Amino acid sequence: MRNPDFKNQLIQWRHHLHKYPETAFDEKKTSAYLAQELKKMGLEVHENIGGTGIVANLTVGDGEEVIGLRADMDALNLNEIKEPSYRSQHPGKMHACGHDGHMATLLGAAKLLSVRKNFNGTVRFIFQPAEEIGKGAQAMIDDKLLELFPLDEIYGLHNMPGIPVGKIHTRSGPIMASEDNFVIRIKGKGAHASSPHMSVDPLVIAAEIILALQTIVARNLDPIDTAVVSCTEIHTDGIRNAIPSNVEIKGDTRSFKPEVQKLLEDRMRKLCEGICTMYGAECEFEYTHEFSPTINWEECNKVAKEAANNIVGKENTNSDCPPLMASEDFGKFTEKVPGCFIFLGSKGENEEVIPLHNALYDYNDDVLETGAEFFAEIVKIRLPK
Repeated sequence: MRNPDFKNQLIQWRHHLHKYPETAFDEKKTSAYLAQELKKMGLEVHENIGGTGIVANLTVGDGEEVIGLRADMDALNLNEIKEPSYRSQHPGKMHACGHDGHMATLLGAAKLLSVRKNFNGTVRFIFQPAEEIGKGAQAMIDDKLLELFPLDEIYGLHNMPGIPVGKIHTRSGPIMASEDNFVIRIKGKGAHASSPHMSVDPLVIAAEIILALQTIVARNLDPIDTAVVSCTEIHTDGIRNAIPSNVEIKGDTRSFKPEVQKLLEDRMRKLCEGICTMYGAECEFEYTHEFSPTINWEECNKVAKEAANNIVGKENTNSDCPPLMASEDFGKFTEKVPGCFIFLGSKGENEEVIPLHNALYDYNDDVLETGAEFFAEIVKIRLPK
């Protein structure tokens, strides 16, 4: 039987956090609010880890094993369209990815475990900044998170508006992709639009590069592997009646394996430089690694499956769901520590699916208690009395 008072507390937390969104590494008031609520529960709270991050510890009994539970804290630079009573009070910023719900869920798990004390060991509740820009997990790691607060395993979850309420999805192996960003700068020779023979036209070269990049996945990558190459921006210094001298192409790639990331980078560089050389232009190619792939450890996935079975039932648990090409910096943790990332369904019956990162998005309060109970169940399973 679910507790209505507990659900109301979860909603209160979530609505407060939604009302005062803060973006990457600026989550100062968010962090202070979370620390205050965690201290009320009697937890040992450590602030300013990796900037604005928090680690709150709860130890019961004499067990030596340590489980980490993580939630992300940052909002997005979007202007909220809907007008609920808890509408964002920070213009141009909103929780459009559900991190407000993730924080409330983890507060709820802390509350349940601090009251029940039905485990033997230590739980670390990790509130991480700057997930949206892919820098927060690494910032906490660089700030000696794992040395100061060692973990045997770590678990995180993300709401998914495309999965129905009451369902939990996870999988062993790759569950979310890497994200690598690229910038291609083409330096040609500008000319009057009526005299293309006097130019080295970087727009034509850019068009050929954009098309050529799509051959990498089709013709260089093993068909068993998965990758995406997307050109998303193109900028020139030209005007209507002038062929530009410079064109800049930006975009990103997604994949699941380091060797695929390397193949993409190497082939992209060679194609861009080769095509520019062929046309007599100069090329500058930048490629940066923003998000690691998120890889779930098999044993941790089994734990997540068992916890999901116990909370939502076997019929609502999918422990071998398809992976997503979207990215999540939880993968930085699972590079260092065994862990598992889970999708929590949030689509209400007969509801239109409003996707993440949409200015109309709002977290579904009906899944807060499910998420908190799920986290608490993981701890009960992994740290038995």
